[in-house]
Amino acid sequence: MGQSLTEIATTLRDADKKMQLIYAFNGSGKTRLSREFKELIAPKDPDNEEESGVKMLYYNAFTEDLFYWDNDLDNDTDRKLKIQLNSYTNWILVEQGQEPNISSHFQRYTNDKLTPKFDEAFSEIRFSFETGDESSSEFVKISKGEESCFIWSVFYSLMEQTISVLNVAEEADRETAQFNDLQYVFIDDPVSSLDDTHLIELAVDIASLIKSSTSELKFIITTHNPLFYNVLFNEFNRMKKKRNWRLEKLIDGTFSLIEQTKDSPFSYHLFLLAELEKVVESGDIQKYHFNFLRNLFEKTSTFLGFNNWEELLPQESRQAYYNRIINLSSHSKHNGEEVSIIEDNDKRVLGFLVGEVKRMYGFKSAIN
Repeated sequence: MGQSLTEIATTLRDADKKMQLIYAFNGSGKTRLSREFKELIAPKDPDNEEESGVKMLYYNAFTEDLFYWDNDLDNDTDRKLKIQLNSYTNWILVEQGQEPNISSHFQRYTNDKLTPKFDEAFSEIRFSFETGDESSSEFVKISKGEESCFIWSVFYSLMEQTISVLNVAEEADRETAQFNDLQYVFIDDPVSSLDDTHLIELAVDIASLIKSSTSELKFIITTHNPLFYNVLFNEFNRMKKKRNWRLEKLIDGTFSLIEQTKDSPFSYHLFLLAELEKVVESGDIQKYHFNFLRNLFEKTSTFLGFNNWEELLPQESRQAYYNRIINLSSHSKHNGEEVSIIEDNDKRVLGFLVGEVKRMYGFKSAIN
């Protein structure tokens, strides 16, 4: 029976685990879950504007919304990333002076020459490539992936500082009392645009930092990236107070939280196959299921050693199948949330190809 996200959030709170790791497809409600969890742990009280203390830190799409670009449309030279200053950004940038740590983390995951430069008020950042000599470098607009990595570096520096503060057992000996009430850190899909090497490095860094926490602070991480999930799964494997979950959005709009009890992370391609088999059987095929199909072919082709995933498609009409999958699995800005009407012929194509990949490459049914 499905649950609301509030009920899911309550389950996570009541689990009372040091670390909880959740896998879910894009569009399954991960970001909304982080908001529901925040409302459960630290609801806003309009009658009491004075906050007693920070109870939860979270990183999600709303965190990224604190940063936005001024592209200098008039002159096209002074491009800068602006910051909507609030208590979070003011504490980390102004009060704690984390600028060097932020820059160090950012350069480690991107390019050691790509340098962020903050203004005196810490309200905007410009980026340039430093050459090592005295020649000036023009300010550049970084990519969306680099931007996400920079914003994550701000949060990571805050989390690093917070864990260090709370690891001091006696409250009176801590450098700040601001985090004495902190209970949870909730991280939703950090920097999924990184390449595999840096994504693994990021997962290992997060796991190492969390494992260094000796206080009562608890952590929840959600992700749609199977590699990131699997690395974290293995990194936290020996932690006693942990739990692994899979979050699913059901057809009726409710949600299911399923505990992953196996001793090893799930095989992602088999999970995709099971999802596709279920929708083929029900007939409730949406456009995003073609993303699943493409991903299934990509993962299977990598495993089998093919150079290109389209080589797995039936030879007859291979190009037509390939073009149709590419068209229907194209990435739009809100692709993860997208629900589109699919023509009956495309539904038949998806069903046929799911059956063919099982027949041609020896997959057993993943839902039996």
